[in-house]
Amino acid sequence: MKDNLAIYRYTFSYKGRAMLVIIYNLLFVIFNLVSMILFIPFLQLIFSDKSEHTRVPSEPIFHGGLKGTINYVTDYYNYFMESMVVNDPKDALMFVCISVMIAFFLKNLFRYGAIWHQSQLRMAVVRDVRDSLYQKAMQLPLSYYTNERKGDLMSRMNSDVGEIEIAVVSMLELIYREPIAIVINVGALFYWSPELTLFSFALLPISAFVISRISKSLRRTAKEGQEQMGSLFSALDESLGGIRIIKAFNAGPQMIKSFGSINLRHQQLITKTFRKRDLSPPLNEFLAVVVMICIVWYGGTMILDNEANSLTGEEFIGFILVFSQLLRPIQGISTSVANINKAKASLERINEVLEADEKIMEVDPPVLLDDFKSAVTYQNVSFSYNEEPVLKNIDLTIEKGKTLAIVGESGSGKSTLADLLPRFYDVTSGTILFDNTDIKECSLKDLRDHIGIVSQESILFNTTVKENIAFGMPNASIEDIIKAAKIANAHEFISDLEAGYDTNIGERGNKLSGGQKQRISIARAILKNPPILILDEATSALDTESEKLVQEALENLMKERTSIIIAHRLSTVKNADEIIVLSKGEIIERGKHDELLQKKGTYNYLCSLQGIIS
Repeated sequence: MKDNLAIYRYTFSYKGRAMLVIIYNLLFVIFNLVSMILFIPFLQLIFSDKSEHTRVPSEPIFHGGLKGTINYVTDYYNYFMESMVVNDPKDALMFVCISVMIAFFLKNLFRYGAIWHQSQLRMAVVRDVRDSLYQKAMQLPLSYYTNERKGDLMSRMNSDVGEIEIAVVSMLELIYREPIAIVINVGALFYWSPELTLFSFALLPISAFVISRISKSLRRTAKEGQEQMGSLFSALDESLGGIRIIKAFNAGPQMIKSFGSINLRHQQLITKTFRKRDLSPPLNEFLAVVVMICIVWYGGTMILDNEANSLTGEEFIGFILVFSQLLRPIQGISTSVANINKAKASLERINEVLEADEKIMEVDPPVLLDDFKSAVTYQNVSFSYNEEPVLKNIDLTIEKGKTLAIVGESGSGKSTLADLLPRFYDVTSGTILFDNTDIKECSLKDLRDHIGIVSQESILFNTTVKENIAFGMPNASIEDIIKAAKIANAHEFISDLEAGYDTNIGERGNKLSGGQKQRISIARAILKNPPILILDEATSALDTESEKLVQEALENLMKERTSIIIAHRLSTVKNADEIIVLSKGEIIERGKHDELLQKKGTYNYLCSLQGIIS
């Protein structure tokens, strides 16, 4: 029941649009019945005894309740048609044919009107759910992405949201169209013949099955909308793959806005696709009815010309026509229930993301950080993934303007130690101080504005060079961008690109070499101009020539900044003010390069493996 209410709320998230769908569906149901029964009075006139004449109705239209009103309207219509038949039967036949054609046209017009607004409603709901999921994805901590696969999250944004889209439509039809259609059609059937109606219901399951099989064989659905998912998934993959940089540069709002724009374009295109696709069934039915009307007119003309030919059963024909229309809403209810039940599992998967604990909580109100003045301090810091300890009792002070190098074997906790500072994760115990302020007491945006990151993998986005350097800083001037690129040794190769700073570098910057991508990452950090810098193995994946250029750029970047360097290549940290050696989450050695060599310990051993003697 709770899931049904949740789907109902999604359905009526746009109340005006939903009400229009309901009104158009109601008009469709009414004119669907009218289009069937308009034949009956004329058939009665054709097949009845011509010596009998319909009396002029004289009772007030509302006399006798609903049944009296229906009888009055029927008598008046019969009288009107008999008058036309007496004057010119073919004119009367033409009048009925045109009336039925108009009724079918209005029926399908209202049907398409419902589909028109329904397509807008369903895709608007899809857009909103995807926007909510994407915004939540930008807010979730990095620990969430260590436990969840990106593909699974993208599947929830695609397939599961698609099931919600189908359920939104099914909910409207289940509550506000199919039951009304059944009540109206059954009422008409009972009005003509209660006994025949009850008998017909015994045959309903077989008839419904046959009609369902025929309907399924005739349906051809268009799938153009699926072709437009590529760009949407590309944006998702880039954002989730670059979540560290997005968070570090406080670019979440920028990325949310960009994704919203792509998602909106997708919604508009898919809406048009649905409208074009859904125009086919009502149009095909209307054209088929036009052909049927032509056949009826021609056959009726032959009957009128041959007065000796006497036929009966006109009401039975009308009964069969209306009964055939009763199968569709019954089948529709079964389909809608199946769609809603299928969507419940998808709704649970979506809610798992939307209701996921963000874990990285902010105090209200936060402490405002001033300019970095003295030091970053780790006080007895420990951290665990789930229950597995990664860091143990870390005590560390990084004074302003100093460079700290972190070395050790893979899995020793080097990157995790650095990730705790911008609060990609929160410490399990202990405290990290920015000057004298616990970083948990300040806002994430304020804290991350003071920190720049250059990682081993150059995370770039499918935009221009200029936009990548100014990532998270949309108001940066081109002059500042060029200045940052020059400091990063990137201006020369950028100028040689086909469109210079306006060159699109492709997905993940695949149009550039590794060294070029890394220098753009460094230019991005230079433009941000943070007082604290984290360099996470920034040169380990480069060749010798590229490493030299990047190392020069890094030295320019580190001038007068407090730097934390994570390195496997120990030659890059020889000049650090302090080097700490981590092993299994603990600091086992600390000191300057020469001091650690003299200790003949782990650092000395690592240096000897890399051929570094002094």
